Amino acid sequence: MAELEVEIVAADHFVWSGAAKMVKARTSDGEIGILPGHSPLLAIMAAGELAIQPVSGDRIAVVVDGGFFSVDNDRVVIVADNAKLGEAATAGIR
Repeated sequence: MAELEVEIVAADHFVWSGAAKMVKARTSDGEIGILPGHSPLLAIMAAGELAIQPVSGDRIAVVVDGGFFSVDNDRVVIVADNAKLGEAATAGIR
């Protein structure tokens, strides 16, 4: 099964990385969901919650203050102005 390679960084720290089935984010144009095979994309993120469904384990929530994300060849890179993992989330691999 195809999967996404996801990396999330804030301006001053590493947040999370790992394999995921899906990533949902709020952009300046509205909400978007990214699945494996998505076409290349560069978008400006709005402040809000980012949702990641990892390949194994529970959904991960990351609160972001804005930034941008890019999608290319099943790799999702999220660069946030500020980001914090939700309470139940644990850091992924680096």
